Amino acid sequence: MILFDNHLHLRRDGRFLDAVREFQNAGGTHFILCQYPMPVLVMKEKSYKACYQETLQMAEEIRDVVGIGVFTVVGPYPVDILPLQEKFGRETAITIMRKGIEEAAALCEERKCIAIGEIGRPHFPVDQQIFQDSNNILFYGMQKAKDVGVPVVLHTESTTPIQCKELVDIGKKVGLNPEKIVKHFSPPFITHDENFGLMPSVLASKKNIVEALHKGVRFLMETDYIDDLRRPGAVLGPKTVPKLTKNLLAENIMSEHQAHMIHIENPQNTYAIELEQ
Repeated sequence: MILFDNHLHLRRDGRFLDAVREFQNAGGTHFILCQYPMPVLVMKEKSYKACYQETLQMAEEIRDVVGIGVFTVVGPYPVDILPLQEKFGRETAITIMRKGIEEAAALCEERKCIAIGEIGRPHFPVDQQIFQDSNNILFYGMQKAKDVGVPVVLHTESTTPIQCKELVDIGKKVGLNPEKIVKHFSPPFITHDENFGLMPSVLASKKNIVEALHKGVRFLMETDYIDDLRRPGAVLGPKTVPKLTKNLLAENIMSEHQAHMIHIENPQNTYAIELEQ
C-alpha cells in the first residue's frame, strides 16, 4: 500500500535517516523532502545553490541507504528575506531570493526536483514593505514554475478562504493553474468555496483529516516534520501519516478508495510523478 507524506524536512544534525526509517517502519512508502531553511549558508554563499545541492544529496543518500521513494522540493524560504535584508540591504536580499527561484526552476527543469517551494510570505506579521517584496518574489516564483511546468508549494501566514482566493488570483496572472498551487500547512479547506481550486496539503492531525474526509478527497496529507532535536516530533512526527491512515482505514472512517485518491492520485496529478510500490 502506497502511503505518501507531502511535506517533511530533514537535517543531518537531526534524526535524518532514523526519522526516515521511522516513517518506513510505520508503513510510509513515499515522501517529499522539502528544503530546510539554511539562512547562514545562503548568506555565506549569497546563493541558494549549495543548500539545494545538500538537499538533493540527502535525498540520494535516503534512496541508497533506506530504499524509499523520496522526491525533492526546493526554493528560497520566505523568512530568509529578514536576515538577508539585515545583512545585505533590501535590493541585494531580493536579488538573492529571485536568483534562488531561478536556481530552483533550473533543478525542476532538469527533473531533479518536482516543485518550487516553500516560497511565499513570512508566517508572522511583517512590515508592509517586506510583505510587498515577498509578494513580488512569490509572483516571480509562480512565473518560473509556469515556465518549467511544475507546481509551487506555498508557505504563508495562517490560511483563510480569502487568502486562498488571493493566491489563486496571483497564479492566474501568470497562467498558473490553481491545481499547481499547493498550500502547505493547510487547514481542512477541501471544497472549492474554501480553497478556490488550489491543492490543500492538510496538516495530518486526526481532527483535520476526519473533517477533510467529510468534505471530499481532493487534498494531500503532511506532517511538516522539522527534524529539530530541540523540538522532537514537531510539527508532527514522521510516522504520523502512515499510522493515521492505517488507523482511519481500520476504523472505517477512511475507505480504500479515499486512501488511493489521497496517497496516489492526488500526488501523481499534482506533481506529474509516478508512485510505485
